[in-house]
Amino acid sequence: MKKRWVQAIQGNMEVADSLAQELNIDKSLAQILAQRGISSFDEARSFFRPEMASLHNPFLMKDMNRAIERIDEALLKGEKILVYGDYDVDGTTSVALTYSFFSRLTKEIDFYIPDRHKEGYGISTVGIDYAKAHGFSLIIALDCGIKSIDKVAYANSLGIDFIICDHHLPGETLPAAAAILDPKREDCSYPFKELAGCGIGFKLAQAYSLQHGLPAAQYEQYIDLVMVSIAADIVPVNDENRVLAYHGLIKLNTNPSIGLKALMEISGKAKDYTLTDVVFSLAPRINAAGRMDHAKQAVKMLLCTENDLAQEQSLLINLQNTERKTSDQNITAEALALIGECEILVNKKTTVVYHENWNKGVIGIVASRLTEKYYRPTVVLTKSNGLLTGSARSVAGFDLYEALLGCEDLMVQFGGHKFAAGLTLQPEHIDAFSERFENIVAATITEDLLCPEIRIDNEIMLSQIDGKFQRIIAQMAPFGPHNMAPVFVSHNVTIMGRPYVVGTKHLKLAIKQQNSPIFESIGFGMAEEYEHVLQPNRPFSVCYTIEENVWREQRRLQLNIKGIKADNDLKG
Repeated sequence: MKKRWVQAIQGNMEVADSLAQELNIDKSLAQILAQRGISSFDEARSFFRPEMASLHNPFLMKDMNRAIERIDEALLKGEKILVYGDYDVDGTTSVALTYSFFSRLTKEIDFYIPDRHKEGYGISTVGIDYAKAHGFSLIIALDCGIKSIDKVAYANSLGIDFIICDHHLPGETLPAAAAILDPKREDCSYPFKELAGCGIGFKLAQAYSLQHGLPAAQYEQYIDLVMVSIAADIVPVNDENRVLAYHGLIKLNTNPSIGLKALMEISGKAKDYTLTDVVFSLAPRINAAGRMDHAKQAVKMLLCTENDLAQEQSLLINLQNTERKTSDQNITAEALALIGECEILVNKKTTVVYHENWNKGVIGIVASRLTEKYYRPTVVLTKSNGLLTGSARSVAGFDLYEALLGCEDLMVQFGGHKFAAGLTLQPEHIDAFSERFENIVAATITEDLLCPEIRIDNEIMLSQIDGKFQRIIAQMAPFGPHNMAPVFVSHNVTIMGRPYVVGTKHLKLAIKQQNSPIFESIGFGMAEEYEHVLQPNRPFSVCYTIEENVWREQRRLQLNIKGIKADNDLKG
């Protein structure tokens, strides 16, 4: 697929010059720091060495005092507390963290994860009825609940209070909960709005510890869980999330929780994890429990305190992940066939596909694959309990949530954020929904947004790249939204030797530029795309990230290629 190359806006050059001198780093790297809002030595130090002390005061969050007061009341009276969370990675890590923290303070506590296939997303009537039947009078809901007005009202009628810890966008009306912790509330002045759901649970534990003089270790011991949620939920990796991800990775790589350690071992990579490794190795396995069976299995694994049990649970989850892979590959093939058969879909700005027999647990993955294939906002639907339930995915820069908001009257419920959402609708509304969704997107999306972009941070010469250059880049990690790995572009590059294919679709080649060293390079998924460009003695331009490749204990610099263009085609 053709991609646009977009040069990032350069930072303040005077600031970059000053940073380069003060930090003794290459000016090209100093320019990247300036682009990311760093303007002084102290800010650079905080960026390269994030400190837990820089976390915001949790009591700045609206309703935090009320939440602590209600929990204190429950603990004092011996009330039963139910920790309730969604069935994805963010929800299960949130539940594991919050349950672990408060179970040290009371035995009158349990957790509940809704069944994806029977109850669906968010707070369910079944879950509330379970709480009532088992004597729970306080529910702490994590990663869900901000739009559950009717469900919270129902719980209140049964004498059950809610504390909602969510990070999704609220509706016009808030639920009548005892406390609502959500930085996206319009009346919440908390300085950072982009915490994951597990991050909200972490702030609740932090606030309780501060209020009662508990040592920081009481809540900081769960920081690897917070990091996993940050990676899996693809939230911005800046501000507090950068601090939490940075220290969470340190814990994961040095002293992980027993459950995560077992999962790391069974995944085949037991150390040196990055956020990207978490996204592609740990997160899918945790998610697989809720997709193929029940997410409580993931929580049980995350709560393990014994190695044998952790290994048993991780083995179960790994098997479920294998089953998930087969299922989503089959459904993706079926969805692609449906789109190929339906000519009208080919020329649209959106994709909406439906099949009543698709596995509800994997349609989110299928939506992501279709979005990657056709690069347009996508909804994949299946039938569940008489309704159509679906997952939606967006393209970079387009607000999916706002588009769905325009279809609100056609849906039973929906929730999510700019790039991903879940929805439910009556079967008879699918045609009207598809038409409305298409019209809204077509009227608001630009052609540029329908073409994936490669955002380039800076142009450099290959001769600038050495061990020190790469080590500085490595210290900019963890990478993710709002702090992506720097992408560089170099022009007038030539190939050395003959490129070859690794596996079935990855391009391996060696390149150099004038008098630079030769750099081994890999382009994932590029095997068939660039035969017309990569000719001997024909110069081209390449954009790439720089990484350290480790093979049989040998470390060497490698360029991870993101795009290749003939030098006479740079305007394309």
